[in-house]
Amino acid sequence: MMILIVVGARPNFMKIAPIVDVIKNYNKTKDEGQPAIDYLLIHTGQHYDYEMSKSFFNDLRVPEPDIYLRVGSGTQAEQTGKIMIKFEKVCFREKPDLVIVVGDINSTIAGSLAAVKLNIPLAHIEAGLRSFDRTMPEEINRILTDQISDYLFTTCEDANMNLRREGIPENKIFFVGNVMIDTLLSQIEIAKNSNIMEKLGLKKNNNVKKYAVLTLHRPSNVDNLVVLKGIFDILNNISQIVPIIFPAHPRTIKQIKKFKLEEMISLDKANQNILAIPPLGYLDFLCLMSNAVLVLTDSGGIQEETTILGIPCLTLRNNTERPITVKEGTNILVGNNPDKIIKVIHSVLKNGIPIKKAPRHWDGKASERIFKVLKTLL
Repeated sequence: MMILIVVGARPNFMKIAPIVDVIKNYNKTKDEGQPAIDYLLIHTGQHYDYEMSKSFFNDLRVPEPDIYLRVGSGTQAEQTGKIMIKFEKVCFREKPDLVIVVGDINSTIAGSLAAVKLNIPLAHIEAGLRSFDRTMPEEINRILTDQISDYLFTTCEDANMNLRREGIPENKIFFVGNVMIDTLLSQIEIAKNSNIMEKLGLKKNNNVKKYAVLTLHRPSNVDNLVVLKGIFDILNNISQIVPIIFPAHPRTIKQIKKFKLEEMISLDKANQNILAIPPLGYLDFLCLMSNAVLVLTDSGGIQEETTILGIPCLTLRNNTERPITVKEGTNILVGNNPDKIIKVIHSVLKNGIPIKKAPRHWDGKASERIFKVLKTLL
């Protein structure tokens, strides 16, 4: 059996790492006579940060991609089209029995379209998430991928309901849990050995300073001068209460320089109110995040990780495709309203946040459930 696994950005690696582990373990321990399962990891290169991605491969013990498509940047249509053209050739050559896609990026929908047009069975991991905001390209990718997938693996019961409401047959929906949490739970103890805290001067003689972590990357936040300046105005106010560590992607830094907002952050350690640092590997970032008093983000996956870590998460968006992190987790949607953000931060720093029970099936075994389903069906 041959499986092609499509990834295109660093968050995808976190989601696919436990799947790769399960396949490898099966091949090592399978009984004689059981078929081996071969797989190829296809990196589309959508986020054109391959060098930065290498640390993720190392941290997560995922083999480097077997095939790197190098599609690079472009408009939504250009990027999707390039991936389809290049991935279709891979499908013709490898003749896979199954294609697996994860998440909601352009690589997800492009790989999906190429596969189903060749009548190759398609599995979507992280299916059914909805923000109900169709101005987000990711929402379109999610909806379309789910409509054409054969096996839809969901992280929560909200996702199951979304799929049923959209007419997806019940026999295609499998509630398995969250593969990103599989990775977090398997790596959290290893991450404690990171020295990132000492490097940033946040830990000395086992004493940890209070700090917040910021991630910011969505085009809706960073590609508009008025919006980005407004966010940094808010963050500067927050940083007077608690310093902010900002692992910044080069593209975000590029936008900050383009809009001449460098004076609003610190690119060195002279002023540590908002300290921008280069992107971190998975283990370093997990260590940094798990020791923070709060996290500010516009990312999707971080909302899930902070829920399991019990870290208050302020999401700088007006909606989320992961509402379970608000209902059952530590996530608070704050948009970009200065008064709301400041009020919530004061409350969190003073009173903390109630720790709730982890969502169902966020237990580190989602990848095992996925593999069991695929092995049975295929």
